[in-house]
Amino acid sequence: MKNGMTAGAALLLTTSIASAGGIERSAPSVALLFEEGNYLELNFGFVSPDVSGEQQISAGLGSPGSESGDMAGEYTQLGFGYKNDLNEKLSIALIFDQPYGADVDYSADTDYAYGGGVSPLGSTTATIDSNAITALAAYKLRDDITVYGGARAVQTSGEVALFNGYTMETSKETDFGYVLGAAWERPEIAARVSLIYHSEITHDFDADENGASTKFSTTLPQSLTLEGQTGIAADTLLFGSIRWVDWTAFDISPVNFGLATSGGSLVDYDDDTVTYNLGVGRRFNAEWSGALTAGYEASNGGFSGNLGPTDGNTSLGVAMTRTMDNVRITGGVRYIWIGDAKTEAPGALTGGSPGVTLGDFKDNSGLAAGLRIAYNF
Repeated sequence: MKNGMTAGAALLLTTSIASAGGIERSAPSVALLFEEGNYLELNFGFVSPDVSGEQQISAGLGSPGSESGDMAGEYTQLGFGYKNDLNEKLSIALIFDQPYGADVDYSADTDYAYGGGVSPLGSTTATIDSNAITALAAYKLRDDITVYGGARAVQTSGEVALFNGYTMETSKETDFGYVLGAAWERPEIAARVSLIYHSEITHDFDADENGASTKFSTTLPQSLTLEGQTGIAADTLLFGSIRWVDWTAFDISPVNFGLATSGGSLVDYDDDTVTYNLGVGRRFNAEWSGALTAGYEASNGGFSGNLGPTDGNTSLGVAMTRTMDNVRITGGVRYIWIGDAKTEAPGALTGGSPGVTLGDFKDNSGLAAGLRIAYNF
């Protein structure tokens, strides 16, 4: 029944209800490589963040204390995974996920001054969409050591409309990176430790900035993930992960953006992120198993971007799995306490003066739910 317990663990740690730094929406995993026999999974997730803040300076028609309203939109996640054993030593896998995304809306039709079309960020919207396909091959060097690697293709696009009339829309670009890793196992105690490296991927975008055709490059960051699990008692599994993402390498700086806003990047990050997850899985009987998890990502301090006013998070999640012959259905929910953040006033509002706090975002949260249907054959 190891697979029944780890199904809940995998759902809580990976694709459909992940919450991480930057614009990451899913944390790619290679857990399906260790499923018994041939394997197919379908994933669906829904995430509802609630992020709002208060204006700290007089700007536009807004004043200190004006509220932004909820500027973070709900979104769905889709995922797919397939693994096939070619022989006793060699397996291949194909994974589809939606790794990066953003839905920002300081809507002009809210009732709040800060986001109601009369404030510095009124009518500001931004979206980022992505799809990725990863092709992997895994080779068992010996009973306890497996190595794996492959290629990853990511397609990304985005658009933004700012308070000052600046607009930008990118082309849809597909570029490639690679995945490498290795794992150690002791199946008799359900123990496994795996390391996964995802390379950076650089997009060269064509952009339309207020009708002008420009070009710019953005690098999707490299990452390193350590996942582990072990049996700690009869029918009980301890699992967890540590994930580092090189977000300081990520920067969106369209050519004409600095001219329109008195300098700076549209989106960038001053710090990398390290995300921790720890959980326990339990088999209740031959049909039902469950998992609990806790997650943590430290706040970095300093300013967060106005298009992403969050800084770290803490989460608790629960999942249940029902096993019916070769089919497993897992559902999970996660509650996320989103870290408090302060945002910097754009230079266009301060005459170029840096370090002026525009928004104070605190006491925010999110709720995520996921569903996975898995089939071993």
